[in-house]
Amino acid sequence: MTLIRLTTIIKAPLEVCFDLARSIDLHIESTKASNERAIAGRTSGLIEQGEFVTWEATHFFIRQRLSTRIVEMRRPHYFKDVMTKGAFRSMEHEHFFESNGDHILMTDIFRYEVPYGIAGKIFDYFILKRYMTNLLSIRNEVIKNKALTETQLI
Repeated sequence: MTLIRLTTIIKAPLEVCFDLARSIDLHIESTKASNERAIAGRTSGLIEQGEFVTWEATHFFIRQRLSTRIVEMRRPHYFKDVMTKGAFRSMEHEHFFESNGDHILMTDIFRYEVPYGIAGKIFDYFILKRYMTNLLSIRNEVIKNKALTETQLI
């Protein structure tokens, strides 16, 4: 199983960061490069516990679909989504939000398993892990920038 752990520091209210991280609309904005769109389940707004979303996007020149469900949520500190259908053998994404003085520590723990035996493991080692880390980093930067913008408007 591959593990990606990212921590992003955001100077914004806890609830704002939490809601932006579960915003379908902001997710779409952050994944413009892969032309990602929500095609089933919750397709806009804030996803809630028990809800699912099916994403369609192009990765590695292949049109793909990935469905995830929010299986746990403790507002505004934590939520977890897991893949119910998609290209990974398994995938889970935990989102942690911790208030630390005047800023928030937003931590992503993203775990996945690749199919296709040794070929999948080689692809993961040389390409996929870096690709997924970059995708999550871009998403977190979009969340951070939006949180800072919204906080300035208050």
